[in-house]
Amino acid sequence: MKRVEKLYINGDWVASHSAELIEVVNPANGDIYATVPAADEKDVDAAIQAAKAAFGHWSSQPAEVRAAVINEIADGMQARASEMTDAIVASMGCPVSIAQEMQVQGAIDAFRSFAALASNLDACHEFDGHIEVTEAIGVCVLINPWNYPLSQLVGKLGPALAAGCSVVVKPAEQTPIQDVILAEIIDQSSLPPGVFNLLTGVGSDIGGALCSHELVDMVSFTGSTLAGIKVAEAGAPTVKRVCQELGGKSPYIITEGADLNAAVRYGVEDVMLNSGQTCSALTRMLVPASKLAEVEMVAKDVASEWQLGDPANAQTNLGPLSSHKQQARVLDYINKGISEGATLLCGGTDAPSTFSKGAYVEATIFSNVSNDMVIAREEIFGPVLCIIPYDNLEQAIEIANDTPFGLASAVYAENQTEAIKVGRKIRAGQCYLQGAYFNTNAPFGGYKQSGNGREWGAEGLKEYTEVKALFIEGEA
Repeated sequence: MKRVEKLYINGDWVASHSAELIEVVNPANGDIYATVPAADEKDVDAAIQAAKAAFGHWSSQPAEVRAAVINEIADGMQARASEMTDAIVASMGCPVSIAQEMQVQGAIDAFRSFAALASNLDACHEFDGHIEVTEAIGVCVLINPWNYPLSQLVGKLGPALAAGCSVVVKPAEQTPIQDVILAEIIDQSSLPPGVFNLLTGVGSDIGGALCSHELVDMVSFTGSTLAGIKVAEAGAPTVKRVCQELGGKSPYIITEGADLNAAVRYGVEDVMLNSGQTCSALTRMLVPASKLAEVEMVAKDVASEWQLGDPANAQTNLGPLSSHKQQARVLDYINKGISEGATLLCGGTDAPSTFSKGAYVEATIFSNVSNDMVIAREEIFGPVLCIIPYDNLEQAIEIANDTPFGLASAVYAENQTEAIKVGRKIRAGQCYLQGAYFNTNAPFGGYKQSGNGREWGAEGLKEYTEVKALFIEGEA
């Protein structure tokens, strides 16, 4: 068992003011994988004070210095990639094949991409009577989720450092170890003390203190919509910026002319990836009613390829959920779907007895789902797909937009031109066309209750900046 005994504040490993510990549980077998300190409000204040003191010097560094430090940290991450992979496999149950490529290597590559964006802050735009410059926003609190723990951290930390911000990082209590490894890497890097601070802790205990602190200029939060509301409320009295990437119930429209086999496979695989624990997962598959039987057959065949297994096994593609609590939540939704009258095509609530110690849920698909059912309205966050039949394309678009969320969406049509026409009509921050995949250079964020602000790429960098107008005297 791993024992992390200290927090990382102001360039030092320091003991928490609290004696409480957090147990990190391996969801594949229920064993305790690690323990970490549970930071308290005194630790929060110390970390924020350190970040505030470090901000002035770091934000004044040339872009090439900030870029070099980002690349230096990325090199350190690459050297310890296998350790980070092991941490994610053990703490959240992500299969090693997925964790290695998507969760870790993808995060390292994406982090490195922000080095090239640091020079964006050097831009100076002169107009008639004024000059516009861009500056770092200040001290940022980065609150990260457990489903893509390193990727989501990188999507916040990369632009923050590129802009010249200082940060206090709070990982999810379920998955803190890869963040601890990153802190060890940063401790050996050229990043000045206080620019990066790490607090392991329980969100409900210290989240309020982090988000309400008067010295914090911005909070970037990824998590549930309900938690996001609390974050916004805590930040409101000090009028700080709050960037939120929240829940989703993303629609996927397959049109009459689409390649049905390719389209259905794409949709099923998207939902089953990471055991369905993806905020942008395309969990509502909208299909022509005339093709429903064919869609069901293809969907069941594809789902059968996703078999439960030990996440440490390289052959496993469907591991456990992140915790037994999450497992219970997903199983409750499956029972609701059955009671609502949806057709259970495969999966369900009975995982094989060989996986009884882990937080496993089988690949589950419901058909004949109506958009007013609970399983079509609420984010399940598990390997559960809802197939919703429609009569015409106008109805499909109406169903797609009939949701309080608007994070992601997708369209698979006869061709790209038709897919673009349909995609433009969906109210969501992203739309994947003809089987496209996530791209960290593109802006990511939602409409409606899926949040505000954007992450990744140049748009993500803007969230960590302020624009200043310098007024100049016009020519005589």
